[in-house]
Amino acid sequence: MTGTIAPHPARRPALARRLILAAALGLMIVAPAASAEKLVSGVSQDQVAINATFNGSDILVYGAVARDAPLAKGVTQDVIITLEGPAQPLIVRKKARQFGIWANKESVPIDSAPSFYSVSTSVPLRQALTHTEDLRYKVSIPLAIREIGGTATAKHPQTFVNALIDIRTKAGQYEMNEDAVKFRDDTLFSTRVKLPANLTEGTYKLRIFLTQGGQVVDMSHSEITVQKTGVERWLFNLSAKQPALYGILSLFIAVAAGWLASAAFQLLRR
Repeated sequence: MTGTIAPHPARRPALARRLILAAALGLMIVAPAASAEKLVSGVSQDQVAINATFNGSDILVYGAVARDAPLAKGVTQDVIITLEGPAQPLIVRKKARQFGIWANKESVPIDSAPSFYSVSTSVPLRQALTHTEDLRYKVSIPLAIREIGGTATAKHPQTFVNALIDIRTKAGQYEMNEDAVKFRDDTLFSTRVKLPANLTEGTYKLRIFLTQGGQVVDMSHSEITVQKTGVERWLFNLSAKQPALYGILSLFIAVAAGWLASAAFQLLRR
């Protein structure tokens, strides 16, 4: 007589648990350990001083990717670096000629727009980052301008946002620098971020993204402080904290400058 031997019904749960545990251990042994990436970065200076002779500056951003294991064959990674200045609410207006004069006709209020914004990439942005990840991390310039709020009087508000981007790009306040990050051997990276002369005081947020297949693998944050120094700092604080005294001092300086110019002119005539 032939047949099969089945386990006792009471032992089936215990046997199933053993089989699941054995399968899990087998997978752990067979599957290779996943490599973890970690960004290590630095900047040439974390403070920028604005004085009477300040006409812009360059900041060197550099770093490396620390890995537990080398990248698999055919796998590549990319680096994106953003630097964002203090954000401000503002209103974008469009002038039109009415009754022979130029006047504000349409306007769009914007809740928050960075005073400075720079994007630097090791490859074209759309190659390094998918649109979904861009929406998530707000990397590209249009997404850094956050939320159009209030009641717009314009029929097409997005054209006003585009106009703001164009104006600030021409002024050097917004920058898109594709292929500007030097990424060597998928490990070492560096780039220079150019700061214009018309910087706003405050804390500038530096973000570095490591991406693979358009997805963010790791990111790091740091800050750069921009502030006025010397006489410029003193006058700025005086105008903010004691506007009356600042007005009197400005008037005195104007009168003194006029008197000195007049005296110099009289000496030249003699």
